[in-house]
Amino acid sequence: MDSREARLAALTREMERPGFWNDQSNAQATIDETNTHKRWTEGWKALRLRLDDLMALHDLAAEEEDEATLTDVERDLKAVERDISDLEFRNMLGDPDDELDAILTIHPGAGGTESNDWAQMLMRMYVRWAERHGYAAEVLDLLPGEEAGIKSVTIEIKGKYAYGYLKSEAGVHRLVRISPFDSNSRRHTSFVSVFVYPDKEGDVEIEVKEEDLKIDTYRAGGAGGQHVNKTSSAVRITHIPTGIVAQCQNERSQHKNKGTAMKILKARLYQRHKEEEQKKLDAIESTKKKIEWGSQIRSYVFHPYTLVKDHRTDTETGSVSAVMDGDIDRFIQAYLSQNSQKTVAS
Repeated sequence: MDSREARLAALTREMERPGFWNDQSNAQATIDETNTHKRWTEGWKALRLRLDDLMALHDLAAEEEDEATLTDVERDLKAVERDISDLEFRNMLGDPDDELDAILTIHPGAGGTESNDWAQMLMRMYVRWAERHGYAAEVLDLLPGEEAGIKSVTIEIKGKYAYGYLKSEAGVHRLVRISPFDSNSRRHTSFVSVFVYPDKEGDVEIEVKEEDLKIDTYRAGGAGGQHVNKTSSAVRITHIPTGIVAQCQNERSQHKNKGTAMKILKARLYQRHKEEEQKKLDAIESTKKKIEWGSQIRSYVFHPYTLVKDHRTDTETGSVSAVMDGDIDRFIQAYLSQNSQKTVAS
């Protein structure tokens, strides 16, 4: 928190500088950063004051042997401890994009129908996680599998720090289980890739030229090859210089599908721009791995035992059913904590 207070002091001095308001864009950026640091420092000071008051009350109650008050104080102390842990955890999310909504895409890898089903299971897991946090989850685009599951899905998750939390989920997820699609009940291994992008409101900080876009329309298709409608309402947009593709077929309106596809494309282009600019080691586009054995960030084992293990942090649990119902915070927190420690060490 000392670094935030030091930065806040520096920003305050900057705002007092003559001519500060001459550059409106820079002034607004400085004010936004100042307000962000103020939320953290004021929140921390308020918790520290609560803690000091409770400790003083505890000492007084202990001296007077007031058991009822001691019980109340202990309960309130636990609440403060939870609030401090929550504040410390959110303090790890220092990137300006961390507060944004998230756009999450899921693609099956090796495994055919089995992987398509695994992709749908992960989709449900993230939707349930969003619900647990009071976030809104909207499916922007979904392509059903031929027999079961999904071939791909793009979900927009809206809520404070949605991207900051979910960015830890980017990577390959591995499933081991007895396949419900195998008549011989054999054990199968499936892989699915997850990518996460910050959902920037308005235009992102890159120029998207009309001549750089290839826009295709086609009929939206459903499972089994059946068409959702008879008009070419589905839209696919290709950014020719980068080869990045975004598509949407959810709506019957071609105009709405084009707008959603453009939103997804801009988010992906922004993420690419951000990664190239910052040269992050975990850049999504530069570290794409083949979706198969050896590249997974996390394994979910249903048979012959139950275990979910994150291979980056060694965090694990045997409560597979809870994890698949959206209980993934332990993995998110461990990953963010590990990254925060690496940042401090460097």
